[in-house]
Amino acid sequence: MEFKLKNKHISIKSKLDELAETYNTYSFIETDPIQFPRRFSLLQDVEVSALLTSIITWGKRDLILRDAEKMHSLMGNSPYTYIMNREWKEMKGSEKNIHRTFFERDMWDVCQGLYYYYQKSHSLEELFLSDGILNGLQMLSGWIPSRHISSPQRKSPCKRSNLMLRWLVRNDGIVDMGVWKRISPAELIIPLDVHVGRVSRIIWNDLPKTDRLSTALKITNHLSELCPEDPCKYDFALFGYGEDQSHR
Repeated sequence: MEFKLKNKHISIKSKLDELAETYNTYSFIETDPIQFPRRFSLLQDVEVSALLTSIITWGKRDLILRDAEKMHSLMGNSPYTYIMNREWKEMKGSEKNIHRTFFERDMWDVCQGLYYYYQKSHSLEELFLSDGILNGLQMLSGWIPSRHISSPQRKSPCKRSNLMLRWLVRNDGIVDMGVWKRISPAELIIPLDVHVGRVSRIIWNDLPKTDRLSTALKITNHLSELCPEDPCKYDFALFGYGEDQSHR
């Protein structure tokens, strides 16, 4: 895979802007898990769908979409109502598979955490308002003690949670929904996956070799130099280009 750039920020920015525009399109939605939270209009429905969908967003995309559809069929027309009516309670201990290592028993853990959270708070956005994104990610992992929700205290890049935040915070009028209004896109951390990491290391030579929190923060800092107000718009460029190249 080649990604030839002159050693100037303006050249990197031009290329990443071009790639972001290439991949950040309405057609992207058709093959992306964001299509599931986009089905809803009630804030809490969007949040529940976004959290659960992001949790299973790993692996082959066609399987993610298949299994997200299966999961949403369990929740019906209102994921929030599903949570608050405790329709998930019979999943406790269930070995039925939803996606890869995510089973109904794991969904039970997430649903129970959401049930108790929404009894006290109106929106998951409130977790991220006081002490920044990293503290909010830690609080999220505390409210929902699931092995599928990573904690930044363990040096995890929290890829799936950061993907959920991108969906909920950014409002590009195309793909990302921007239903949360009190968090700036400038605060977001890049959702670091294998594609983003691989392409980023081609561009910048100071990145750690492991995909840890420190790597995600370094990539985000580089992207912030190119677009301080919205560094994670380049997730489309890095992920889209990296995924395309992996199929060649």
